[in-house]
Amino acid sequence: MESRITRRELLKRLGVTGIGLMVQPFQPLFSRETTMRRRKIPSSGEEIPVVGLGTWIQFDVGKSESERRPLREVLRLMAKEGGKVIDSSPMYGRAETVIGDLTADLGIADEFFYATKVWTTGRQAGISQMETSMRRMRRDTIDLMQVHNLLDWQTHLLTLKDWREQGRIRYIGVTHHTVSSHSRLEEIVKTEDIDFVQFNYSIRTRSAERNLLNTAREHGVAVLVNEPYEGGSLFGAVGGRKVPTWAEREYDINSWGQFFLKYILSHPAVTCVIPGTSNPEHLVDNMGAGYGRLPDEEGRERMVDFMEDL
Repeated sequence: MESRITRRELLKRLGVTGIGLMVQPFQPLFSRETTMRRRKIPSSGEEIPVVGLGTWIQFDVGKSESERRPLREVLRLMAKEGGKVIDSSPMYGRAETVIGDLTADLGIADEFFYATKVWTTGRQAGISQMETSMRRMRRDTIDLMQVHNLLDWQTHLLTLKDWREQGRIRYIGVTHHTVSSHSRLEEIVKTEDIDFVQFNYSIRTRSAERNLLNTAREHGVAVLVNEPYEGGSLFGAVGGRKVPTWAEREYDINSWGQFFLKYILSHPAVTCVIPGTSNPEHLVDNMGAGYGRLPDEEGRERMVDFMEDL
């Protein structure tokens, strides 16, 4: 049986944890431009940074300082490194509350783009849940409200459109995290007036490349990508190998995390990718994917071939 290696273990083997990343502190090990790459939200023209933060599991913690300290540092570093989009959900336990508390504690609450979701059935239940999310995240207006996993999506989209018109939310969208949902998401993109669609996409799970990504681009819908590391299994797939020299030389890729994220970001339909982490070192590494050169089509094919040859 093949042993599974975690991202932390992989970074240790490559010698880039600890002192390697804790330079003044967590100084990035990659060369960069002044600001992170940004892409436009098609429905408005507003630009957002291409690497954000997911909060499933990692931000579902209690009130103790030992639990919250690394998350506070993640958010501080995210703002410093140019990230903006924070994605959450009522499904993520206490994550919305933790985000609201820590961004307020840091005094940087207005520096982020807040995305959360409605995850229930029924119009009034959805309204109550969204109002609770706004209180938890300490926001008078939510930047992006999404229907989580398409649960009762027809009902909730009516409310979301109404709230967008009222200015209570700025953008609306739908989400899912499985390949089997892609065809339904594509139909919604084609037929509904939404601003965002969120789905799973990675260098090994490329179903979205068949139709969904191009459909979103053609219909002017922004794309958020979840599961970019396939729950961490991509790090196990590369084992203790080093990032190919050509990836660093040609595309400013200095880690496996950046290898996986830059493949996603090199697709022109992708607006922002939202890897989740509670580790400040990983956060800095993730943000690095938003800087430097991206693979062209030939480079994308080379990256896929490399992974398939492992």
